[in-house]
Amino acid sequence: MYIGDTSLENNFLHKIGAMPSIKQLSLTGCGLNGTLHTQGFCGLTNLRLLDMSNNNLKGTLPECFYNFKSLESLDLSSNQLSGDVSALKSLTSLVELRLSNNYFKIPSSLEPFFNLSKLKHFNADNNTIYIESEMQPLAPRFQLNLISLSSCGYVGQFPHILFHQHDLRQVYLSNNNFREGFPNWLLNNNANLERLVLANSSLQGHFELPFLPHTDLSYLDVSENSFYSNLPIDIGEKLSSLSFLNMSKNQFHGSIPSSIGDMNFLEALDLSNNQLSGGLPEHLTMGCFSLTSLALSNNKLQGQMFSSNVNLTKLQELHLDGNHFSGKIPDSLSNCSFLSTLDLSNNVLSGEIPRWMENMSSLSTLDLSNNELSGDIPRWMGSTSNLEEIVMAKNHLEGPFPKEFCHLNDLKLLDLSLNNISGRLPSCFSPLWISQVHLSRNKLEGALTNVFHNSTSLVTLDLSNNHLTGKIPRWIGNLSQLSFLLLNNNHFEGGIPIQLCNLGQLSLIDLSNNNLSGTIPPCLKITALNEISQEYVRYVTDIAQAPSGYFSIDEPIEFTVKSMSYSYKGIVLTYLSGIDLSCNKLTGEIPSEVKNLRNIYALNLSHNNLIGPIPLAFSNLKQIESLDLSHNNLSGKIPPQLVGLYRLSYFSVAYNNLSGRTPVRAAQFATFDESSYVGNPLLCGDPLKDCSTSGPSASLLPKASPENGLIDMISFYVTFLVSYVMAILSITCVLYINPYWRQAWFYYVGAISNCCYYFLEDHILPKRLHCGNM
Repeated sequence: MYIGDTSLENNFLHKIGAMPSIKQLSLTGCGLNGTLHTQGFCGLTNLRLLDMSNNNLKGTLPECFYNFKSLESLDLSSNQLSGDVSALKSLTSLVELRLSNNYFKIPSSLEPFFNLSKLKHFNADNNTIYIESEMQPLAPRFQLNLISLSSCGYVGQFPHILFHQHDLRQVYLSNNNFREGFPNWLLNNNANLERLVLANSSLQGHFELPFLPHTDLSYLDVSENSFYSNLPIDIGEKLSSLSFLNMSKNQFHGSIPSSIGDMNFLEALDLSNNQLSGGLPEHLTMGCFSLTSLALSNNKLQGQMFSSNVNLTKLQELHLDGNHFSGKIPDSLSNCSFLSTLDLSNNVLSGEIPRWMENMSSLSTLDLSNNELSGDIPRWMGSTSNLEEIVMAKNHLEGPFPKEFCHLNDLKLLDLSLNNISGRLPSCFSPLWISQVHLSRNKLEGALTNVFHNSTSLVTLDLSNNHLTGKIPRWIGNLSQLSFLLLNNNHFEGGIPIQLCNLGQLSLIDLSNNNLSGTIPPCLKITALNEISQEYVRYVTDIAQAPSGYFSIDEPIEFTVKSMSYSYKGIVLTYLSGIDLSCNKLTGEIPSEVKNLRNIYALNLSHNNLIGPIPLAFSNLKQIESLDLSHNNLSGKIPPQLVGLYRLSYFSVAYNNLSGRTPVRAAQFATFDESSYVGNPLLCGDPLKDCSTSGPSASLLPKASPENGLIDMISFYVTFLVSYVMAILSITCVLYINPYWRQAWFYYVGAISNCCYYFLEDHILPKRLHCGNM
C-alpha cells in the first residue's frame, strides 16, 4: 500500500491494523502526528517495508518494533521522534534504515544495531551522535555499503564502527566536529569506496593519501576544513579515477600539483579559498579534458592565466576570481565554446575585452569586475542572447552605453559601476526581467526618458554619482518590486514625484545632492525587507542575492548613515531602511505623517530650506538609529519625547532656528555633544549654555549660508543701508553748519582731483597710446 503526499486522519493505521498480511506500507508526507504508540500499526507483523517519513510524528519508538522480524526497509526520517533506538535492535532482517532529521540519541559505536547482520544502508543525518563512556569490546555483525551521519553535532572523533567496515562504498560525514586528520585508513580498508564526503567536519593537519592508489574513488569532498599542508604532489596518481574533487575553503598552500592532469575522468575541480600560489600547470589544462567546472577562486595564483595550450573544450563554468592573474584575457580560452559562467573578477587583467567572446553562445554569466580592463564596452554583447548577468564594475571602461544592449531581453543583472561610461542611456533599454542595475560613478548624462520603464522586476536601481539631468520620471512609480532607489549626486531638478508613494516594497531611497525643490510627499513609504511578507523576501534573496552555482549576485549598495558612507550587501540589506533627501532645495514643513516610516533606520533631511517645527510624531520612530535635520530653517522646540528613541546613535539639529531647552540628557541623548545642537542661538541647556544665562553665546550663532541664513542676510543688508545713509547725512549737516570746515573740505577735494588727473596723464595715458601703436 503506497499513499504519499495525501492528508490522512490520525486513526488511519487503526483502520488497517486488522490487515496483518500487508507487506509494504508507505505513508510518506501524509500529515500524521502524535506518537507511534497511538498509530495502531503494531499488528502489522508481516511488514517488509515501512515508510513513515516526512510526517510530524513525535515521542519515542514503541517496543512493538521487536515483533517486526521480517522488516527489511524502515524509513522514519524527517519527523520529530526522540529518545534512544534500542527498540530496533531485534530487526534482524533489516537491510536499510533511515532515521535522519529527528532527535534520536545514537551511540557512535552503533551498538544497538550490532546484531543486524544484514544491514547495508544506515542514514541518521541531523540527529545526536554521542561517544559512550565505555568502549564496546565486540565488533558489529554487519558490513555497511552506505553510512551517512552528517550534521550530528560534536562527535569528537570518527565513530569506531568505521574501523570495522571493509565493504563501504559511500560515506557521508559532513558538518560534524571530529577534530582529527584525514582518514586515509578508510581508503586503505575499503577498496570499493566510491564516494567520501567530509565537508565542514573540523578536520585538520596534513592531508595524507592512502599508501596505494585507490582506483574506485570517484567523489571526494573535504571542503571547509582546516588542512594546512601542501597538496600532495602525487594526488593525481593515487586518485586517478576521481570525477569530482572539492578541497575548497582550507589552508592548502604551495603550488597546484601538475599530477592533477592525470585525472582524465575529472569533471569538477574546486580548489578555491585556499592559499595556493604559482600558476596553472599546463598539464592540468591539457590532461583534464573532461572538466566541466573549474573553480580556483580566492587564492594567490599569479602570472598569465593560461598558456597557449588549453584542452578544456567541455568546460561550462570557470571561476578564477580573487587571484593575482595579470596580462590580457588569454585567447586560448576561445576553445571553451560551451562556457556558461566566466568569472575573472578581482585580478589585475588589462587590455580590452576580446572579440572572440562573441562566439560563446552559451554564456549567461560574465564577471570581469575589479580589474584594469580598458576600451569601450563591446557592442557585440548585445547579440549574446543568453546573457543574464553582466558584471564589469571597477575597470577603466569608457565610451557610450551600447544601444545594442536593448536586445538583451533575458538580462537580470547589470553592474557597470565605477567606470568612465559617458553619454545617455538609450530609451529602448528596458529589459523585462532585470532585477538589479548598478551604473553608479560613471559619466552618464541627460534625462531618464523611457529607460527601465518596462522593467517591472527591478529590485535595485542605482544611478548615483553621474551627471543625469531633468526630472525624476514618473514611471518609477510603476516599478512595483523596487526596494533600493539611489539617484543621489546627480543634477535632477523639479519635485519629488508623488508616484514614489506607489512603491510598497521600497526600503531605501537616496535622492541627496541634487537640485530637487518643492515639498516632501507625506505619503512616502519605507519598510525594511525583513518587515515585508516572507514571499517577497524570498523573491529578493533568490533573484538578487542568492548564489548561482559558484557565482554570487551580491552587489554592494552605498548609503550614508551617521554622516559616514558605508557599503551594504547581502543579508544586511534586508534589515536596512532609510531616506536621504539631504543637500537639495526642498521647502515647506516636514510631514507629520510618519506611520509609513515606522521601521525606518536612517533619515537625513539636512541642508535644505525646510521650515516649521520638528514633528512630535518622530518620537514613534522606535527603530531609527540616525536622524539628521541640520542646516535648515526649523523653528520651535525640540520635542522632549525624542528621548524615548533608545536606538538613536546619531542626532543633529545643528544650524536651525530652534529655541527652548535641549532634551534631557538621558538614554541615548546623554551621548550627544554640543555639535548636535550648535547654530541655534535660542537653544539652551546641557550640553549648551545654561538656560539662566541671558543672550546667545557667540560660538552658537548660526553660520550665514544661502540655505539657512535668509533672515540674517536681510537684516545685514537693511542695517548696512541705514548706516550708510546716516553717515552721508551726518557729513552733509556738519559741512552746512560750519563754513570753515566746508571751505577746507572743498579745498582738499580739489587738490585730490588735480593729483589724480596729473597721475593719469603722466603714467596711464602714454602706456595706452604706446600699446595702441604696436
